[in-house]
Amino acid sequence: MENVLRPLIVLGGSVLLTLCVGWAVDLVLRRADARHPETPLWGLLRRCRLPLQVVLLGAMLRASYGEIRHPLVVDYRAGIGHVLSLVLIAASAWLIVHIASAAVESTYARYASATRDAARVRRVRTQVTLIMRIVTAVVAVVAVAAMLLTFPGMEKIGTSMLASAGIIGIVAGVAAQSTLGNLFAGFQIAFGDMVRIGDTVVVDGEWGVVEEVTLTFLAVRTWDERRITMPVSYFTGKPFENWSRGGAQMTGTVYFHLDHSAPLPLMREKLREILEDCAAWDRRDWSLAVTDTTPSTIEVRAVVTAKDADDIWTARCTVREQLLAWLCEKHPYALPRVITSPAAERPAGPPAGRVGAPRPSEVHSNNSEEYLSADTAASNGEAPRTGRG
Repeated sequence: MENVLRPLIVLGGSVLLTLCVGWAVDLVLRRADARHPETPLWGLLRRCRLPLQVVLLGAMLRASYGEIRHPLVVDYRAGIGHVLSLVLIAASAWLIVHIASAAVESTYARYASATRDAARVRRVRTQVTLIMRIVTAVVAVVAVAAMLLTFPGMEKIGTSMLASAGIIGIVAGVAAQSTLGNLFAGFQIAFGDMVRIGDTVVVDGEWGVVEEVTLTFLAVRTWDERRITMPVSYFTGKPFENWSRGGAQMTGTVYFHLDHSAPLPLMREKLREILEDCAAWDRRDWSLAVTDTTPSTIEVRAVVTAKDADDIWTARCTVREQLLAWLCEKHPYALPRVITSPAAERPAGPPAGRVGAPRPSEVHSNNSEEYLSADTAASNGEAPRTGRG
């Protein structure tokens, strides 16, 4: 009877105590969050309830499983203790990552709510994301190392690894050169303020918004919702356009190829009307001017401004569409066209002027002196020279 009741008491008591502690901690955090709504830390810490319960359950089972006298437990006591130790280490790492994530996110949320500069908020967001990834990687490495050290014989392996650390370091450095380059490039991007999450960039001719920044790669979401994944070392070794650098405000241009008779004053008035009704225009500036001309057309450039890249695209499309529609409806003569006319008739009679071969002096050549002498000879009755001599 004791072999049945003792395991039930140990397991049931551990589970019940874990649930009670988890409920009590969650209640305290909920009340703290209600009292201090300006601090999101308490609400974020509530997400640590599950890993905390796993840590408590693993610790209590690791400490009390030796009291179970069941034959199965007695026969595999060492293995059960080893498994519980591994679970406790993994759960502790899980809890540390959740606590660090809550602290980092709380700091970012308070900074974002108190700062009006969107560029600084995106910069801090990028740094916070990379810092959290670094913390997660470090905790995971330490947890795996601690778990490996629980296995017998790992001390000898560790000694041999330390003895050959120099050779392994050289081989690893050569083999992981690209990975290490991307790793350091990630630090440079995070703390060098080169590119941030939410920035509008143009990379290899593709326009998009930076959606994710990790230690090794960077994801750009294009306007058609494609994702371009690029190594972070690309942004430290090659030039790229960052439209959000120094402010999100932008100036856009719209080009029209029109006839020389286009009514430019009326086009300026119409452009002003179009922009007044366009919500994407930020009312900073606008203009319309002739920037180039050809024998058949003129190039007219309309300039508009907007608060960011999305609005400048909308404003440009609106101006292009509505201004062309207005020209087609009100001033169709201003659109470019090909003008054709009948060829002039040839006058009757022989052509005016001298008839015959050109004089040698009329032929452009480097032998001008010989041609001049040929003209003199021709005037004396000799045959003219028409070729190069």
